[in-house]
Amino acid sequence: MTTASLFIVSAPSGAGKTSLVKALVSTMDGVQVCVSHTTRAPRPGEEEGLHYHFVSPRRFEDMIEAGEFLEHARVFDNAYGTTRSSVTNILDSGDDAILEIDWQGARQVRSHAPDCSSIFILPPSRAALEARLTSRGEDSGEVVRRRMRDAEAEMCHYAEFDYVVINDDFDTALEELCCLVCRSRLTLAAVQSRSATLLDSLMRRDNPG
Repeated sequence: MTTASLFIVSAPSGAGKTSLVKALVSTMDGVQVCVSHTTRAPRPGEEEGLHYHFVSPRRFEDMIEAGEFLEHARVFDNAYGTTRSSVTNILDSGDDAILEIDWQGARQVRSHAPDCSSIFILPPSRAALEARLTSRGEDSGEVVRRRMRDAEAEMCHYAEFDYVVINDDFDTALEELCCLVCRSRLTLAAVQSRSATLLDSLMRRDNPG
């Protein structure tokens, strides 16, 4: 039985979630990000199977009907979902799994996996969030305003999560994320599974007879 942990990481657009998770995975061994399915078109530089699994809306609906998704939600006019198999494959390998999903998906996952750990990333201020969205230079003013409205609605759900990380200083926020992953690896069940031989040798008493 695996003692690997499932983590949910959510945040409003522009809070730095993707950059933090990418840095976390490159910093720590034994952590993988579940690759989600989406109906949106690939953006420049995105690769199938690495960033997302890109599928048609019809295929996405078929997957919903077949019960393949652990969670799915509609975000910015597109559908996103995480398959059950993508999570179990990572956990069965012994690695911790991270889901980068919104609050809607987080609710669904918690209902199926109540032992998961959920983390919400917040920006240090509204002004900082708007500056980050604007600095991308990819969206029109109207799109930025819409994303700000959506971000404000998403941030209202922070209290539903187990942990909150405020991404003011990137290195500090990354250290806090790493600490949360390390914490899960030091539980009694995790240590007993990972270090069974060592514990047995430490607890063994030689038979004097």
